[in-house]
Amino acid sequence: MRDEMGLNDNVLIQYGRYLVNLAQGDMGTSYVNKRPVADEVFSRVPATFKLAAVAAVVSIVIAIPLGILAAIKQNTLFDHSSMVVSLIGISMPAFWLALMLMLLFSLKLGWLPAQGAKDGWKSYVLPSIAIGFMQMAAIARTTRSSMLETIRQDYIRTARSKGITEREVIFHHSFRNALIPTVTIVGVQLGGLLGGAVLTETVFAWPGLGRLVVQAVNGRDVPVVLGCIVVLSVGFSIVNLVVDLLYGFIDPRVRSMYQ
Repeated sequence: MRDEMGLNDNVLIQYGRYLVNLAQGDMGTSYVNKRPVADEVFSRVPATFKLAAVAAVVSIVIAIPLGILAAIKQNTLFDHSSMVVSLIGISMPAFWLALMLMLLFSLKLGWLPAQGAKDGWKSYVLPSIAIGFMQMAAIARTTRSSMLETIRQDYIRTARSKGITEREVIFHHSFRNALIPTVTIVGVQLGGLLGGAVLTETVFAWPGLGRLVVQAVNGRDVPVVLGCIVVLSVGFSIVNLVVDLLYGFIDPRVRSMYQ
């Protein structure tokens, strides 16, 4: 069987063969169910990317306004409270939060489904919070730091001295110039959403790539593990490419470097 699978060949030969087959869209065959790996992997992609998209939207919509308000209200109770919550969020393991959310909102209160993706939007609530909370905390802290640095710049003081409203100073001048670090951390955290889905999907029995990876590792199904890693790596690369393109859109100085 090892000869049939090519496992007795030199590692470099196996690697080269895999790359050639991958370039042709062939990810191999599952050791467990004998199905093409591509079919196994891509049947799970929509569930993972939908969950990651929901978690990303929730994280960004909450974290960026929270970071802006914390910067505006620096050294107030709101600022200190939001940063403490953010610190807890960064420190808290996603799988532990997933278990606590399931225990409280599913098993104790019965408000939301505990597992699966068959209950419409309700199925997304707990998994998206579990994998998005840490990302939300990191984005909020970065937005606050970037806003504080921008607010202290001379051109912001000049804008205020000209009688421009505080709302316009914050959102038109400060926020746009503070976006580069925020966009950077958003890109990194979106990649983290895909990686964080592995344990979270297992806890919530979510039919995505993360759960497939765990099942494949337990079954020693190497081709499926490799296929999942390739797809997740491509997704992470696409996110970083989009972030690089956004730099030019946000900051004209970056755009002028390539003109």
